[in-house]
Amino acid sequence: MAENQGSTCACSGAPTLLFACSGAADVGAVADQAARGLTREGAGKMYCLAGIGGRVPGILATTATAGKILALDGCGLDCAKNTLEQAGFNAPAHVRLTDLGFEKGKSPANAENIARVMEAGKTALNDAPGSCA
Repeated sequence: MAENQGSTCACSGAPTLLFACSGAADVGAVADQAARGLTREGAGKMYCLAGIGGRVPGILATTATAGKILALDGCGLDCAKNTLEQAGFNAPAHVRLTDLGFEKGKSPANAENIARVMEAGKTALNDAPGSCA
């Protein structure tokens, strides 16, 4: 089933899901592109944050089966993390781009910036507890 593709914990088969702020600022674009890159590399599967906010039953059900969840936020408003928490999901892996030195309006979605965020995302996933911990 397509919803269960992506990186999984070997012990449980639970997917690693990636949720990114895709906000109006350049830092949101970097977060979005980093999640897409992590998906292409097999670190997890980018999943629909709007579906979480809209309480779409199938998206909520799949998210409930996640072994790990990564929230990528462009700025300190933490929209991705807060949307997940308001729906009842903990995102123990969280990257806030402004904590990495990115600034709104000064952080183009170029290959260098996307690669930096992808590395931070991988580190956050490796350090986060999950169902296999």
